[in-house]
This record gives sequence, structure tokens and C-alpha cells, in this order.
Amino acid sequence: MTSTSSHAAIGIGELASRTHCKPETVRYYEKIGLLPAALRNEGNQRRYSEATVQRLMFIRHARDFGFSVDAVRELLDMADHPTQPCQQVDSLARRHLAEVESRIQRLTVLRDELQRTVAQCDGGSVEQCRIIEVLSDHRLCSHNTAHGGAEALR
Repeated sequence: MTSTSSHAAIGIGELASRTHCKPETVRYYEKIGLLPAALRNEGNQRRYSEATVQRLMFIRHARDFGFSVDAVRELLDMADHPTQPCQQVDSLARRHLAEVESRIQRLTVLRDELQRTVAQCDGGSVEQCRIIEVLSDHRLCSHNTAHGGAEALR
């Protein structure tokens, strides 16, 4: 399908630039169905509408928030039906928030363990390095399996 209408006026380079995306990412999102297939001009170049710019900005923003591609797909589907109740959106966002909070908790444990381990390093030779020693023997971690910490670090 070819078109040069004002509804499909920009090329992939401009779309990528305006949305701070790489052209490869645009093509990938088209391939997996997050973006509609682009119209083509007489030279077979992709042409995009302002609606596609807005959709890609939504996708990028959702990805910046850490939503998975599948979650973005769900959010787009819900956004495409604006008169529906937003309970599903709320539920999805709450699940994601819980995942983020869990990740923060795990990262906090990891940070604390790394700080403790680095602080114990005397800066001698590698054979006497506390960091290498701890990485070689998880029992030396303050959050080892006896304290339930091994799972927290994963």
C-alpha cells in the first residue's frame, strides 16, 4: 500500500528523532505489533502519521517506567478503548509497582553486601582479596542462605 497523504507524512528517521528511538527499535515495534505497519510511499519508504508518533511516545514512556513489552501491549489495548473502566490499568500498574518495590528491596540488600565486602578489602594482592574470597564462598556473605539472603540477592 502506498500513500503520501498528510496522515503519513514523516519518515522513520524523523519518527526516531522525535521519539528518541532508534530506527531499528521502530522496525522491531512494528514487527511485534506494538506499532501498526507503516504506509509506504512510491519509493517504498516507510511513512508515519502523527498518531504513530504519539503511540511510540506512549510505548517509550511505558518502557521507561519499566513495563515489559507484554504489559505495554496490554496498556495500549486498554488505551485504545478509552471508554472502558480503568480497573485493569490500575491492577496492572499496582502489580508493576509491587515488582519494582521488590526489585528495590533486592538491590538494597545487594548494595549493602557489596559495600560491606568492598570495605573489608585491604587492597593487597588478588590472592588475599576479600572481594574474590566472598565471591568464591557465599557462606562469607552476611546475607547467606542461613539468613534467607541468598534469595534476596537473586
